[in-house]
Amino acid sequence: MTYNSQLKQLILPEYGRNVHQMVEHCMSLVDREERNRCAHTIIAIMDNMFPENRVEADYKRKLWDHLAIMSEFELDIDYPYEIVRKDNLDSRPAPMDYHLEPIKYRHYGKIIERMIERAAQYPEGEERDALVMLLANHMKKLIFQINKEDVEDAKIFKDLYYYSGGKIKLNVDTHSLHEFKEAPQQGGSKKKKKK
Repeated sequence: MTYNSQLKQLILPEYGRNVHQMVEHCMSLVDREERNRCAHTIIAIMDNMFPENRVEADYKRKLWDHLAIMSEFELDIDYPYEIVRKDNLDSRPAPMDYHLEPIKYRHYGKIIERMIERAAQYPEGEERDALVMLLANHMKKLIFQINKEDVEDAKIFKDLYYYSGGKIKLNVDTHSLHEFKEAPQQGGSKKKKKK
């Protein structure tokens, strides 16, 4: 018995072995007109396999590209679209340059650092106090995600003071942050029914 694992590996397995065999048959045809008719029939079959993809832009062109790829670019027919070239398949995009900035405390992240810098520039008042308290509570929540034990407010206030360059100073005696607790597990223990 012949297993699929012993057969030639499929180039585009989503179309299945039968479509790949049709492509091989199409390539073996001598008459160009007959090859063109065969190719159009194969495209119609491929189109019926994935009708949900018809809404995509250039859907038909992608089908013809797939036909060329399955034939390993050896199928000599009149393509209705300009197909992808073999050398374009292996090309990779140029790597993106990321501007990495050092983060003082990674668990807070760069966005929190920037927000604290902006809050430190606010003029004294209720708006600044509200923003600082929101930031402090969020910082406590971020620490709580990595340390489930009790997070002290003094630690958060110290970090705020450090990040703001001494411009934001909160005191444990006059300010308190929210208490965060771990959410209970869903579907814990179920009681057995008595018979």
